[in-house]
Amino acid sequence: MTKKLKLEELGRIDVETFKNTAKIPLVIILDSVRSMHNVGAIFRTGDAFLIEKVVLCGITPQPPHREIHKAALGATESVDWIYEQDINVAIENLKKENFNIIGIEQTSDSHMISDFEIKSDEKYTLILGNEVDGISDEALPNVDTFLEIPQLGTKHSLNVSVCGGIVIWEFAKNLGIRK
Repeated sequence: MTKKLKLEELGRIDVETFKNTAKIPLVIILDSVRSMHNVGAIFRTGDAFLIEKVVLCGITPQPPHREIHKAALGATESVDWIYEQDINVAIENLKKENFNIIGIEQTSDSHMISDFEIKSDEKYTLILGNEVDGISDEALPNVDTFLEIPQLGTKHSLNVSVCGGIVIWEFAKNLGIRK
């Protein structure tokens, strides 16, 4: 008979073990994401898939904060993060580390994520933009590739944390996530 597993049966690692575990070569930039719940959810997703770090830019709120913690459930302690006011400085620094800069945005040059080849020997940065305005205009020229998630309904976008979950999973499964 099927039963739900209890927390202690899940075999999760502790924060110290997480810090010492090899990460997938994936960095998330949050570009002026306003909602603390969205920020916390991205941290929690990043923890689930062992991403390298989160870079908070612009007006994106920073931990510690009770509202971020509600969604992150402690992932702000496990996932490395930095704050960089200027997104272009963050992008430039990651390019120097040979990261491919991927903007998750609907643009005249964007490709469907399902058509994009994620190479397991490459390093990627995914930029998730503001809930209303998307990726900041000043960052657009510094993005290597724009990807979007196919959508078939009447709405033109997804919630930032939902979008983040989809694209982080898509990259994680192709970059070698294993249990």
